[in-house]
Amino acid sequence: MKKQASRRTFIKNTALVGAGMTVLPAFSFRMVQSNLTDKVKIGLIGVGLRGTNHLKNLTNRNDVIITAICDIDPARIKLALAHIEKQNQPKPEVFGKNEYDYKNLLALKEVDAVIISTPWLWHSRMAKDAMLAGKYTGVEVSAANTLEECWDLVNTHETTGTHLMILENVNYRRDVMAVLNMVRQNVFGQLVHMRGGYQHDLRHVKFNNGQQPYGGGVEFGAKGLSEASWRTLHSVYRNGDIYPTHGLGPLAAMLNINRRNRFISISSYTTKSLGLHNYIVKHGGKNHPNAKVKFKLGDIVTSMIATSNGETIILTHDTNLPRPYSLGFRVQGTKGLWEVDGNRIYIEDVSKPHHWDNATEWLKKYDHPLWKKYGEHAEGAGHGGMDFFVLHAFVESVKRNIAPPLDVYDAAAWSAVTPLSESSIENNGEPQDFPDFTRGLWIKREPYDWMKDTF
Repeated sequence: MKKQASRRTFIKNTALVGAGMTVLPAFSFRMVQSNLTDKVKIGLIGVGLRGTNHLKNLTNRNDVIITAICDIDPARIKLALAHIEKQNQPKPEVFGKNEYDYKNLLALKEVDAVIISTPWLWHSRMAKDAMLAGKYTGVEVSAANTLEECWDLVNTHETTGTHLMILENVNYRRDVMAVLNMVRQNVFGQLVHMRGGYQHDLRHVKFNNGQQPYGGGVEFGAKGLSEASWRTLHSVYRNGDIYPTHGLGPLAAMLNINRRNRFISISSYTTKSLGLHNYIVKHGGKNHPNAKVKFKLGDIVTSMIATSNGETIILTHDTNLPRPYSLGFRVQGTKGLWEVDGNRIYIEDVSKPHHWDNATEWLKKYDHPLWKKYGEHAEGAGHGGMDFFVLHAFVESVKRNIAPPLDVYDAAAWSAVTPLSESSIENNGEPQDFPDFTRGLWIKREPYDWMKDTF
């Protein structure tokens, strides 16, 4: 309770302070909320596990009111309403009669902004509808599944002037922001090569809803619960990097992608698919109906991305085999490199030649100003505190109706990895060109000033 009260006090005392964001070059603006003393009225579309996490963090803020919620699962609505009542906040309007009832939420005048935390196939269409309705839009990752959807997001933003933020929380992870600080201070010299990925054993999530970790259930689709009801189907029908942004987003920020730099091509390869089938056989038996399912997604998808400034990125998707969790970050430049696995760093002329340093003291030394100042308020917010920062950036951007730090062009470029990797794999690794979602403006867009400490 103390930590929650601390976060509430922090928000109350800083409600009128700047958002810590420079207005990025944008094509048009539409005022959603001009009075910064008003509470931001937010509607939540999707209050499953992720949406409920957002709900809990938002209700800790004194500058936000949840005016509407939407979910087609009555049980999730009930849980959300119970939490809101417990927080002594007004009951929001409720939607969820069918899959399209969210449009009625978007029609409400008492909604300034929405946060979309639904299954992946709904992200882009809901985000597009939200921008068309004039609602500042926050969308969970990934933002889109196809190149057409990526362009839909960009075109809708440019047509309406309504902003969209992709809610990539790993960009705000403490060690990631410390390394970003090191990049900005030229500790690694000129960046040359990066690595990252989503390396996370999710077999129990894809079949068990996380209720019986590492064994006990092998149902998905219509018989699945929570993410198992929809996420696993992507592994049946798709073969590519279907969840790229946790590993890519932080690297894109360090490389100033879409701001004087951009992705230009990607080449992807995949392994055979064994992990999910073996899991079913192990826990359900070789005669279980799901043991006959042919999973299209290779167990490990590896992509190489090239940038206009001459850097390369190796991106990995690995969720169907037994392994510990890691995003596999590596940041390498002309003066040295950092690797998250092993918590190690090497800086030429500082480290002992040819020997790794433990990175702990380096990360403390270059701890990002935002984490130094507000880290205690982020405790308990979820995912090691980074959920506090990503939502804070979103809310403050809404209050000022400015372009967010992770904008629609980032959402499109990062999400495009999925369809482009699918195309590359289908064509034996043939390089695929990235669309320029900024239509050439990346050349003059100023890099976002992540080092500003003006929250």
